[in-house]
Amino acid sequence: MTTANPPYRLALLDLDGTLTDSAPGILSSVRHAYATLGIETPTDETLRRFVGPPLTETFARHGVPVDRVAEALAAYREVYAAGGMLDNSLYPGILECLTAARAAGVRLAVATSKPEVYARRITAHFGIDDLVEGVYGATLDGSRGSKADVIEHALASLAASAVVAGVAGATETVGTEAEEVPGTGAGGAGRVDGVVLDGLPPREEIIMVGDREHDVLGAAAHGIRCLGVSWGYAVPGELEDAGALAVVESTDELARALRGE
Repeated sequence: MTTANPPYRLALLDLDGTLTDSAPGILSSVRHAYATLGIETPTDETLRRFVGPPLTETFARHGVPVDRVAEALAAYREVYAAGGMLDNSLYPGILECLTAARAAGVRLAVATSKPEVYARRITAHFGIDDLVEGVYGATLDGSRGSKADVIEHALASLAASAVVAGVAGATETVGTEAEEVPGTGAGGAGRVDGVVLDGLPPREEIIMVGDREHDVLGAAAHGIRCLGVSWGYAVPGELEDAGALAVVESTDELARALRGE
């Protein structure tokens, strides 16, 4: 895969299906929701489509009446928040990929449709926090839920950031839910020693990285291109049809693409 692009200065990273293989915990929580509602559970193939997009949309598309979506979401969260979120694993090579990109001067942040409070627990658990400037996600009340909304939130927060060089966790950002997860700085910032932020680079130097079409479309809403990853949950052709710049086949290839190689 060749992108023929200059090195990117900022990469927004999806979480589920891009950095972590989160299907086990998500799918067990979805099955619990259907059982609680007394609705027939979709097939395993259909259940994989729940990984990535906002769950309110996916439940409604797969047998849950609109007036019971909130009930399904509450049942899902009952299991997921109790530990299902950590029935999860890093894809091999992800931390090395992020380390290499950061060493090349690429700023990194997580932008996920998952509620931000959950995303921060996951990134802290897997050591991703140490490599990114912030972790940005949806709100629990659904007021920020689409991928485009999350990207808008991430960009606004990163543009407002100010980091004191050499001080861990010193990021100041806007519009976050940091109070919900003790031990993280505002915006879920990790350690960014020696890096001084100065707002956002031009859109052509920002890239979204994700595994589903909503990553591509959400980024496009802000004039940002998206690199797809092949190891996530997209069906064949999904990323290409949505307009992904390219689809990388390995974490080594992703690191090279972020550096513009």
